[in-house]
Amino acid sequence: MRFGIIGTADIARKALLPAVQQSEHSVGAIASRDESRATEVAAEFGIPRSYGSYEELLGDDEIDAVYNPLPNGLHAEWTKRAADEGLDVLCEKPLAADAAEAESVVQHCRDAGVTLMEAFMYRYHPRIERAVELVREELDGIHSVNASFKFPLMEDPDDVRLDPNLAGGALMDVGCYSVSAARLFLGEPDRVYAYEHDSRDAGVDTTLMGILEYEDGRMAHVDGAFDAPEVQRCRVEAENGWVELDPAFNVPADEPATLEYEIDGRHGHERFEPLDQYRAEVEAFAECVESGAKPQTGGAEAVANMRVIDALYESTSRGEPVDVE
Repeated sequence: MRFGIIGTADIARKALLPAVQQSEHSVGAIASRDESRATEVAAEFGIPRSYGSYEELLGDDEIDAVYNPLPNGLHAEWTKRAADEGLDVLCEKPLAADAAEAESVVQHCRDAGVTLMEAFMYRYHPRIERAVELVREELDGIHSVNASFKFPLMEDPDDVRLDPNLAGGALMDVGCYSVSAARLFLGEPDRVYAYEHDSRDAGVDTTLMGILEYEDGRMAHVDGAFDAPEVQRCRVEAENGWVELDPAFNVPADEPATLEYEIDGRHGHERFEPLDQYRAEVEAFAECVESGAKPQTGGAEAVANMRVIDALYESTSRGEPVDVE
């Protein structure tokens, strides 16, 4: 598969580009609204073609699919425009600015007959598959999940993650992982309650903490923050034990991943050999395109995650629990 990359974001240069080049696939072109920037990145990574506009890249007949790492507020527009050109799309999370927009993107890609996958790379690590297996098959009486993703964001007023017009915010950037993990292990919540804080007067949340509630009494604590030491942790607790991932989401490609648990008094500590999650994500995407299979993190999953995120934001504005649509 030959990828075209729209944008030169850090996630593209530091993670996705190297992952594609280490796979059997390739990057055929890259675009930026700053043509010199596209040229520079193309030279750095040996990419054959570079463009000074996204439109030019989408018209490139030699690419098969697009990776979209643009700011959140631009995901929907350019994913749809790629689909209009018959290009399959791997779009960075979150898929859109809200659930309604996500639904429109999913329908647009469905109508265009292209594969759409949201780039939650952590879902493609074998450690997650093992964690899901343990939770579903060996834990009894699951009652809670605690999922957290925090890190110290550098002071930069021009950072797109602090721009409300581009759907910035800690929940959208890293808290979405916490929501995704809670839903992975517990399913869809019935209500949420959340609190947010904007420590930088940026117009977006720099910290958001939320509770997901379930009718049967289960619950999850989720959070995301820009103003804290780095934490990436997910713990599932049940009557007969627990399963824990730490770091839960962004495991370095050159380091082993671990999974720790205690079930029925049996303590386990499993080690997984170093693996590039981004490469696994790229390969899963390509396989889905080739086979026509639905991605684990496809359109329906993206919409469901956004519904919970929307509800969390609504709760912060209303100051009370909110039902999830």
